[in-house]
Amino acid sequence: MKIAIIGAGISGLSTAINLNKNYEITLFEKSRGAGGRICTRYTDSYNFDHGAQFFTARSPEFKEFLKPLIKSGVIDNWQAKLIEVRDNVIINRQQWNNDLPHYVGVPSMSFIGKYLSKNLNIKLNAEVSIQKSPKGWKVVDCDGEVFGHYDWVISSIPAEQSLQLLPDYFSHHDALKQKKMLGCYSLMLGFDEALDLDWDAAQLTGTDISWIAVNSSKPGRPDDYSLLVHSTNEWAEEHLDDDVDAVKAYLCSQVAEIIGQNVYSAHHIDLHQWRYANIPKQDNNTLFIDSESKLAACGDWCKKGRIEEAFRSGFDLAKEMNNILLN
Repeated sequence: MKIAIIGAGISGLSTAINLNKNYEITLFEKSRGAGGRICTRYTDSYNFDHGAQFFTARSPEFKEFLKPLIKSGVIDNWQAKLIEVRDNVIINRQQWNNDLPHYVGVPSMSFIGKYLSKNLNIKLNAEVSIQKSPKGWKVVDCDGEVFGHYDWVISSIPAEQSLQLLPDYFSHHDALKQKKMLGCYSLMLGFDEALDLDWDAAQLTGTDISWIAVNSSKPGRPDDYSLLVHSTNEWAEEHLDDDVDAVKAYLCSQVAEIIGQNVYSAHHIDLHQWRYANIPKQDNNTLFIDSESKLAACGDWCKKGRIEEAFRSGFDLAKEMNNILLN
């Protein structure tokens, strides 16, 4: 049986890994690398984990999944000095340790996707659509080139994009309409000299900035000093169509006010917009499988916008599909 998985983020990779033993799996990813929001932006002197910043592991299944990554050195524990800031006042300090590891990819977050996809059949730079045919589901690219015919198609891209990919008669079409992912801006700042900060990461409330990290403090990073800043989802949603330079200027002004230091002198300033970055915890964790149409969908938007939830969504979907197809 041939199965096409559209999207090679963590949910798509998790699905593929857990189905690969029993079926012929092909992953299609429109970006140039696997991993989705577990990604890294590279420059000559700096690299920035401009998507997911770290992740933890609580479920037995996810801990088991991570064991080979830990053993191979693809992930490591980021023992950051964290501060919590409310209305520009530090309300808590903590030191992350081995009690609850906060994992990051090494030497960058993008290496996680590279590692997980190394034994999978994956087509990168492939933005595709699907068409029903007598042979099942036909997967075609933007120019109409046919990649192949598949018995099943699984969409692991954001819910809004899954709605565009999957036909209206997908049995969970209305449920996907209820899934609203929120945007985020990532501001990347690289400096010639280190800033005078006594912390590695800051979680913030009461401002339009939600997160500031000394990206260069993570294990295996270049020594060149860099900050990664995330806007709040709420502010991003209101400013998704704003001028890029205006967004950069505003976020830089907010960072400067928060840390009390000049960031306009940064050697490198860049911005990335995530239109589908996060989603609040979902009460209904329904598996989106349509056995009649042979279509399915998964993603962190099924549960909550975290790495472990993305894994669990793909893991649970693959488990249920094995139950359906092998019994």
